[in-house]
Amino acid sequence: MFTGIIEEIGTILEIKRDSGSAYIKVEAGIVLDGTKLGDSIAIDGACQTVIKMTGNSFDVFSSYETLNLTTLGSLKKGDKVNLERALRLSDRLGGHIVSGHVDSVAVFRSKELKGEAYEFTFEAPNELMRQIATKGSVTINGISLTVADVKENTFTCAVIPHTIENTTLKYLKNGDKINLETDLLSKYIEKYLSLNDNNSKATTINIDLLERNGFL
Repeated sequence: MFTGIIEEIGTILEIKRDSGSAYIKVEAGIVLDGTKLGDSIAIDGACQTVIKMTGNSFDVFSSYETLNLTTLGSLKKGDKVNLERALRLSDRLGGHIVSGHVDSVAVFRSKELKGEAYEFTFEAPNELMRQIATKGSVTINGISLTVADVKENTFTCAVIPHTIENTTLKYLKNGDKINLETDLLSKYIEKYLSLNDNNSKATTINIDLLERNGFL
């Protein structure tokens, strides 16, 4: 498990592809402290297992499923990635509970300056929009963000300058693909509602719905 609080930006040093899978070497510093073989590190929000370490890098093996379902499949040498070590029970939970299991690849659409912060807009698959609620949490490339607004197939997040400066959000361009993980709680709520929905019709999660069903 992770928190979505990025510890540092790493650099892809090498990628060796083999039969649909890949060995990825990442240059890092902070996340190597206390890390041992077999530990988990989230790379742009995708949980990966450390299989090799040097003084300034670590290696992971990404399966064909990970490469197909996340942006890790399009990584190339020199790319920047967000890094976070797995959560320890003694750590502060500064973001929200993040599994590191990416739900889908979404698309960055735009950013707009609002005061001293930026409003980022993302487009997500319809089936995941049901799990995204205003004032709820989402994980974008491993970053814990709060949802500011939700529309039919897009949502926006207000991002402070510190987060932009210390993550790869500053490199995003219109049309770039991003790893999206919805809030774990929203998945269970959707499952609960689907089992109790007499109409078996897709239900949009919002504040009113949560209150009617006793979640608030």
